[in-house]
Amino acid sequence: MRVKDVMTKKVIGVRPEADVATAIDLMVSSHVSGLPVVEDGGALVGLLSEADLIRRIEIGTQGKPATWLSCLVHPGRLAEDYARTHGRKVAEIMTHDVVTIGPDALLEEAASLMEEKGVRRLPVVSEGKLVGILARADFVRALAGFVRQSYDEPLTSDVEIKRRIEAELEEESWAPAGMVEVKVTNGVVELHGALTDEAQRSAVRILAENVDGVREVHDHLAWIEPFSGTVLLSPEEQGEAA
Repeated sequence: MRVKDVMTKKVIGVRPEADVATAIDLMVSSHVSGLPVVEDGGALVGLLSEADLIRRIEIGTQGKPATWLSCLVHPGRLAEDYARTHGRKVAEIMTHDVVTIGPDALLEEAASLMEEKGVRRLPVVSEGKLVGILARADFVRALAGFVRQSYDEPLTSDVEIKRRIEAELEEESWAPAGMVEVKVTNGVVELHGALTDEAQRSAVRILAENVDGVREVHDHLAWIEPFSGTVLLSPEEQGEAA
């Protein structure tokens, strides 16, 4: 999927010359945590987020007074901090270096960029103009359409489910494919056999759950501790034995 497939196209923005109070009212009334700052014609010039409003003189969060040494060494930075904590216009406190992405970029690229830069939203820009915004919530909405399974749809046959699970196990380098026996009855999967590492248990179960048509997965896999040879039953079987 691409960014344009899931981004929010109706973007609530604010102009750089708007006063801070107006921007805050807009954020609160629109239930958003950030506003793209746009000029006439739709050009993106900045982003105003909650992070830009945390340090403010009005609520006493502007930070400690600068020391004389800081004034000598970092006068420019201190001046910028003062402007951000006391500024009355959006342009004075907004973030200027905005991380953006294009509408045709893959969602994988967008997710990696958000993680790398530590941002919650990406303005989507095409030919210098703002065309949308991609937030974490947009990923969740896109994901919902894929993980929501309709139980009104016909079941995939048990034979096909078994074949797909076994094929998926063969493709994964971490999976103990030759040591896992798969049984399927009316969409209910039974996993028998052994694991070489306890960490494989959750991954094998998730692999099976993600195959179309699977209703339930029951784990009967045992882990054989390689040094002592101790056999540990699955949590499901331990519960049955208790």
